[in-house]
Amino acid sequence: MEQNYANILVPVDGSVQAELALKKAVIVAQQNNAHVDLLNVLRINHYGFYVSGSMPGGVIHDLVQDATSYLNSLIETTQAATGFKDMSVHVRFGNPKTVIAHEFIKDHQNDLIVLGATGMSAVARVVEGSVTAYVSRMAAVDVFVVRTDEAGQAIDTTAIASENQDQPKFY
Repeated sequence: MEQNYANILVPVDGSVQAELALKKAVIVAQQNNAHVDLLNVLRINHYGFYVSGSMPGGVIHDLVQDATSYLNSLIETTQAATGFKDMSVHVRFGNPKTVIAHEFIKDHQNDLIVLGATGMSAVARVVEGSVTAYVSRMAAVDVFVVRTDEAGQAIDTTAIASENQDQPKFY
């Protein structure tokens, strides 16, 4: 049985694993003539509390602008490296687990999710739980979890953890 994918979702959070997932998703997209949706989920409840109970509009605008700029830079880099152009940028607010596993794929008819094994530190995974673990268990579509680099070698999680600390985080 051959599986063809038409709409691939790649959630990215600024981690090295997420960007590696994008590289592999593009390969799958090229083989399937598929579209790639790049998604960044902003968790505004992570950015502190305000007296009014909500975040000022200017702060939200800046967060969206930063996330959009990051996603556009990923598209430019990917297009330059691969020639692949069928990609869209999306920024959503909410819990990354439910947005990725349920809401976004319903709204955009995605039939495959490609994501990195983890973008969180060990402490964050214990406190919040892994987005990847949740998505791979709960999504109603196929989930491709990237655990190897471009050469097919296992990702050195210790080295990646230190690299991820230096990366901007968007969810």
